[in-house]
This record gives sequence, C-alpha cells and structure tokens, in this order.
Amino acid sequence: MITESKTLTDTIRGKFAHVESCPFQGPRIFFENAGGALTLKSVVETSGIYAAIPDNQGRDNPAAHALVDVIKNSKAQMAIFFNAPEGQFFVGESGTELTFRLIRTAVMGTSKGGQIIGSSVEHPASRSAAQHWAELAGKPYINVVHDDATGQVTPTTYAAAMTPDVQVATILHTSPVTGIANDVAGIAAAIRTVAPEAYIIVDGIQHASHGRIDIASYNIDGYVVSPYKVFSRHGYGVAWASDRLTALPIETLRNGPAGNWEMGTRDTGAYATFTDVVQYFDWLGCEVSDEIDPRKRIEAAGAAIHAHEKMLTDVMLNGDGNLPGLADLPGVTILGGRDNPDREGLVCFALDHVDAVEIVGQLNVQGIRTHIRRADHYSGNILTPLGLQAAVRVSLCHYNTLDEVRSLLAAMKDISG
Repeated sequence: MITESKTLTDTIRGKFAHVESCPFQGPRIFFENAGGALTLKSVVETSGIYAAIPDNQGRDNPAAHALVDVIKNSKAQMAIFFNAPEGQFFVGESGTELTFRLIRTAVMGTSKGGQIIGSSVEHPASRSAAQHWAELAGKPYINVVHDDATGQVTPTTYAAAMTPDVQVATILHTSPVTGIANDVAGIAAAIRTVAPEAYIIVDGIQHASHGRIDIASYNIDGYVVSPYKVFSRHGYGVAWASDRLTALPIETLRNGPAGNWEMGTRDTGAYATFTDVVQYFDWLGCEVSDEIDPRKRIEAAGAAIHAHEKMLTDVMLNGDGNLPGLADLPGVTILGGRDNPDREGLVCFALDHVDAVEIVGQLNVQGIRTHIRRADHYSGNILTPLGLQAAVRVSLCHYNTLDEVRSLLAAMKDISG
C-alpha cells in the first residue's frame, strides 16, 4: 500500500503539477479527480516539446521519421498498459467523440434489423451514442436498468434482457457519478452467451486512473479512455478497436491505407504524453513490487493504487477517531451504498438538510475542491431515481493522503451541523 511509505507518497506527489495549490485559488486539497486528474509534470514538459515541432509525420526527413517512431512506440506502450496484444490504438478529439465513433461504426456497419443493448447507469458518452445511432438505423434499443442501491448493472441483469439478435452492446466500466465499477468481463460473457457475434464497446473513461485495465480478458471490441482523467492532458482521447470492428466499413479516406481509423494528421504530442502515463505506472510498479515484466509492473501499480484508494474511501465513509465519516452524518445518502466492494476512489453523497451547492461552496471556501452533480443530462439517470436533485462528489486518486481526507471530514462535521 502506498501509505506505508511517506517517502513514496511524497515522491508520487512530486511527480504531479499543482498537487497542493491551484494557480488561481491558492492552497487547496484536490478532490475533483473524476472531473480531471492532476497532470504529470512529465506530460507538461513533453507537451511543450512536441508543440514546438513544425514537422508532420509521413515525410521523408529525419524529423518526420522520428515523429512516426514516437507514435509507434506509444502504441506499443498502450498495448502493454491496456493488455491488448491484438487490435489497434488511435487518438481522437476526446473520449466522448471516440466512443460515439466506435458505436456509430458498429451500429451502422451491421446488417439491417437486430437490436442494440445498453444500461441506464451509463454516461451519455455511450448511452446517447447508442440510442442516437440505434434510432437512425431503425434498430430497437434495449435498456438494462441498473440497481439504485448499488449503482450497478450485473451480468445477470444483462442476461435477462438479452436476445439473440443483439448486434451491438455498450458497457460502462466505472460510473463517474457513484464511483462504482461494473463487471465488464462478466457482462461481456453474458452478452456473448446469447449473441456471440455482437460488437461490445466499453466506456473506460472513469476507470482508467485507478489502473487494472485488462482488455485481453474482456472479450470486447472497443475500449475508450480520456487521458486528462488518467494523468495526461486535455485535447485528445485514446481508443482501442478489435480487428473485427476495424473490418467493418469504417470512415476513412478512399484509396488510403486499409483499416486506418485516424482522420488527418495526428498530434504526436498526444501519443507521447500517453507514453508518459504508461511510464509512470511502470515506475510505480517498480516501487511497490519486484516485478521484472513491464505488464506485471503495471498490474502491481494498479493493485497498489486500488489498495491505497480503498483505504482513503473507507476512512472517508467510516470516519477516523473523533471525526465522523460521511456515512455517519445526519440525513445522509451515500450513492452506491456504504459498503460497496466495487467502489473506486469516489464517494458521492447528499444531506437532506444542507443543499449540495452549499456544501460544495463551503468546502471550496476552506480550500477543499469537490464537485456538485445535478440531476441533469449527465447525472439525472442516477440521481432522479433516488429522489435527489443534486449530490456532492468527492473523487480522489492515489496521490491523495489521509490528512487530506481528515481535513474533509473535519469540514463536513461543521457543515452538517
């Protein structure tokens, strides 16, 4: 566990920009990681280097060749990080844009008829895309209803809704509202038991910063992340597509290279900064294990991240010493439940006697950055069934500390009355 070594914690925090202070606000505790994690200092440096290079890929000159090599290396690093020895990686505008594109390709590339399946727990990135293209293609959309108490969908609930003519399925790996993860491999297996040829697309955007991505074990066709939520920067998304998804009529330039998902000249700096992310996980794996294999080191890093974040969320929920946990505050609702083993670095809550907007505002005055989730097009699917207009999201990552959690609990003890 990362907290066993203060030296390691300090070293980790030293690798990120703006850990303890905001350039606009001043000193603050950052519990808004689900909205965008802290950025590695190496990513900031790499971004500047590649932003200054005027050359493009595909030319016959040393700079162009070097840029191509950077991209090839990054894709190889992505294959290790995601554990995806087959298929291909590419970058796009954002995670949401890439999710739309993968789903559009699957829905429009399959034969007439058939159905599309997804769940009510999903972020609009996948849910809106699936419903939009299902409607345009004239394919009925099957809605798998999530459990309000746990904030999850399960292989069993998917299986109960499946039909053999399902052509495309979407799965949310982890909810950005509740922080609760779903069993991707189990759900995919339930889908393929009934419709073995279905194309399965996964939204991994919220899950990525917590590690433990293993595409080879999922039996899926697409996986998407937003790098700014996994220690990189804004301005691009990363997608993985299986060979069978790529074999569909993808949008590409006529007479261009077959199976090419990339549209136009890519930002080499995007690829390079994701390499920085993979190298960070590799470094952390060396610090918390004796593993030699790069993939094993990344797995060790993910396990350490999970253990550390679980410790922090357990204290956040259950308290520490004379500080009550969020779950013990009067009139509280904890989204996903107090004791949910699938929680990943996030606690979302509401009080029946203090508005969420007031809580977020008071915490911000005390230098504790959180976020309000409203019952809108982003979060209404989760909050409305619970009878909530809004809730407070406290999202952390492995660089957060127990002292920061204690500061939050002390502030909430006063705010809650």
